[in-house]
Amino acid sequence: MKKILPIIFLIISAAIGVAAGKFLRPEHVPEVAETSEEEGQDDHTQHLNPPNQTPRDPNEVVDYVKLNNQFVVPIVEEERVASLIVLSLSIETPDGRQEEILRKEPKLRDSFLQVLFTHANLGGFDGEFTRADKLNSLRRLLLEVAQRDVGKDAAYDVLILEIARQDY
Repeated sequence: MKKILPIIFLIISAAIGVAAGKFLRPEHVPEVAETSEEEGQDDHTQHLNPPNQTPRDPNEVVDYVKLNNQFVVPIVEEERVASLIVLSLSIETPDGRQEEILRKEPKLRDSFLQVLFTHANLGGFDGEFTRADKLNSLRRLLLEVAQRDVGKDAAYDVLILEIARQDY
């Protein structure tokens, strides 16, 4: 029995590791098709700047509403703050909707902080946190909550204006 117990623990540990790896693996980033030079973008630029998720008239006048204060997200490791992430965010909105966005800023800030804390807890700010796939995933999640809070017709995109990490 003493010889079988370590083997059983090894099998159980391996199964747990495989399950955790499957559930926590990073989101797959689809390959971007190459564009012609006539369009003015190469594959690399298109990957860094994914197309807008909200369809809109390309001639529509848009405005950008910068949220007043920065967002500070603590990164906790072993029950202590190991680093801080500081972000400045802006919302792309149709012209004339700026006051509506600013009126709902407290709700937006709360929703954005929930997304940022979850992103941090899942390791989104670990390692190369400025990689395009990680930032695009974060932008998409921020846009979803912004559209939920202010409406799809009021929030076209969420822009990350500044991002910095301070390790302790």
